[in-house]
Amino acid sequence: MRKAYSLGIDFGTLSARAVLMRLKDGHVVAEAIYDYPHGVMDETLPSGRRLPPQFALQHPNDYREALRQVVSRVIAKAEIRAEEISGVGIDFTACTLLSLNEYGEPLCLSPAFADEPLSYALLWKHHGAQGYADRMNRVALERKEEWLPFIGGKVSSESVFPKVLQILNEAPKLYAATHRFVEAGDWITFLLTGRETHSRNIAGYKAQYVLDAYPTEDYLCAVDPRLKGLLGGKISTNVIPLSSCVGRVSEEGAILSGLAKGTPVAPAMIDAQAAIPALHLREEGDLLAVIGTSACYILHSARKCNVPCVFGAAKGVVYPELYTYEAGQAGLGDSFDWFVRNCLPASYLAEAEERGIDAHALLREKAERLSVGESGLLAMDWFNGDRSLKNDSLSSMLLGLTVRTKPEEIYRALIEATAFGARRIVEDFGASGITVRRILATGGIAWKDPMMMQILADVTGLEVAVGGMKQAGARGSAILGAAVGGGFSDLSAAAKHFALPPKAVYQPNPEAQEAYNALYWEYCTLYEQFGNENSILCRLNRRRK
Repeated sequence: MRKAYSLGIDFGTLSARAVLMRLKDGHVVAEAIYDYPHGVMDETLPSGRRLPPQFALQHPNDYREALRQVVSRVIAKAEIRAEEISGVGIDFTACTLLSLNEYGEPLCLSPAFADEPLSYALLWKHHGAQGYADRMNRVALERKEEWLPFIGGKVSSESVFPKVLQILNEAPKLYAATHRFVEAGDWITFLLTGRETHSRNIAGYKAQYVLDAYPTEDYLCAVDPRLKGLLGGKISTNVIPLSSCVGRVSEEGAILSGLAKGTPVAPAMIDAQAAIPALHLREEGDLLAVIGTSACYILHSARKCNVPCVFGAAKGVVYPELYTYEAGQAGLGDSFDWFVRNCLPASYLAEAEERGIDAHALLREKAERLSVGESGLLAMDWFNGDRSLKNDSLSSMLLGLTVRTKPEEIYRALIEATAFGARRIVEDFGASGITVRRILATGGIAWKDPMMMQILADVTGLEVAVGGMKQAGARGSAILGAAVGGGFSDLSAAAKHFALPPKAVYQPNPEAQEAYNALYWEYCTLYEQFGNENSILCRLNRRRK
C-alpha cells in the first residue's frame, strides 16, 4: 500500500495533539486534540492527598489514552488506512520523568505506590527538587566538571538527576522499586515499539548528556554515594540520535495506538525543539521563540560557546554538525493565566461574556490602546522562577501600582516583562559570541496575540516572523516521522521540503523601541538587585515554601 502520509504527535502540558501530513506537499489533512483528564496535579493526588508546594505531577494513563485517541481521530477524519502512514514522530514536554517497573509500567499504577506523589510523572515544571539541584551544583563547581559550562553553569531542578535525587531521599522505597527512570517521551516510543531507548535530543538538555556521555559515576557518587550503579542500571545508557529509528510499531503497540504494525517510529523530541524542523531553523542568527505556557529560545551555531543563560547546549542533538543552544522563561502564558484567574474584576468577566470573547482577548484589546510607559508599571517575569539564573525560588514583583491602576495596564506590564526577559537572553547570546539577527516565533500565543509580537519586536529591536503553521510541534514531529519513513535522506532534507512561509512579520517601531530602552534598563536594575540567592524575594519565597 502506498505510504502517502506521516504522523506527528505533540504531548504538551495540558493536552496532546496530532497532525496527519501529506508527504507530497506537506498539507495537513487532519488534526486531533485530546485534553488530559487529570490535567496538571499541583494540589492533590487522585486519592485526595494534598501535595506539597512546588509539586507538578501528571497521570501517565492520560498519555496512554491520548495516544489512542489522537491516532484514531486523525485516521478517521482523513478517511485513510493506518497502513498509509509512512512514519511517526513524537515530541513531549521535558524533563517529565517516570518511575517504571521491570515491565515498563509506571509505579504509580501499583497499589503500593498509588498514594506516593513522586511515583507519578514529575512534570517539567515540578520544582520540588531545587535543593537537590543546589547540591549537584556545589559538587560540580568544586570538581570543575567540564560539562557545566554547556548548561549555563547550573543544573536546573527541572532536569533528570535532581528529580531522581528527590525520589532517592524522599521516597526511598519507590527508588528501590524503580527498574528504570525514563523520560515520558521515551516511554511513548517504548509503548509503540517495545524497544527502550533514550533520545539524545532530550538527554542532551535534561540529563547533561552534552559530551557524548552522561556525567560520570564518580561525580554522581560525590553528590550522593547511593547513586552508584544508577547509570546503566536504573537509567539506561542506550542513547540514540534523531537520525536513528527507534524501531517499528510492535503488535502490542498497534493494538494500543491503532497504528499499523511495522510503522517506523522516530526518537522522541523535546516539545519546544520539535518546532525546529517545522520552521526550518538552520541559519546562525535566527532565534526560535516557542511561546506558550513557558517560553523556549533556541538557536544553532557551528561554534562552541559558553552562554550563561542557557540550560542546555550540545552538538548533534538536532543536526549532526551544529551546536543547539536553548534558553527560556519558566513562566509566560502561565503568568497571564494567573492574572485572569485571580485578579480580574467581575465587570471585566461580564463584559467578555457579553461580547462573546474570552478574558484574554478583552484585556489585549484594552491594553493595545495604551502607549509605552503610560501606566507607569514595571513587572518581573519570575512567576515560575528564572531559567537563566536556574533559580526556582525567585518570585515576581510589580512596581508602580496606584489606586487608579487598571487591569489592562497590569496585563500589558506582564507582557512587557516577558519581552524584557527575552531581550536579556538575546543580549546574553550576543555577549557570548552568537549575534541574534531575527526571531522566528511560534506557539499558540504567537499566533493569536499580534500586540505581544509587536512588543517583542519593539523591545528587542529585532524582526519577529511568526511561523506559518499553528501546531508547529506536531508538524515538526510529523516531519521527523517523514524523515525516518518517508524516503528523505535526513531530517534536514525533510525540513527543507516541508518549509512554509511566515504567517506574519513584525518590524520594530523606532519610537516605541526608544521608549522601551529606558524601561528595559530599569528592568535590568531590578534583575541585578533581586535576581540572586540572597535577595529578599528568594528569602521570602523559600520561607513561604
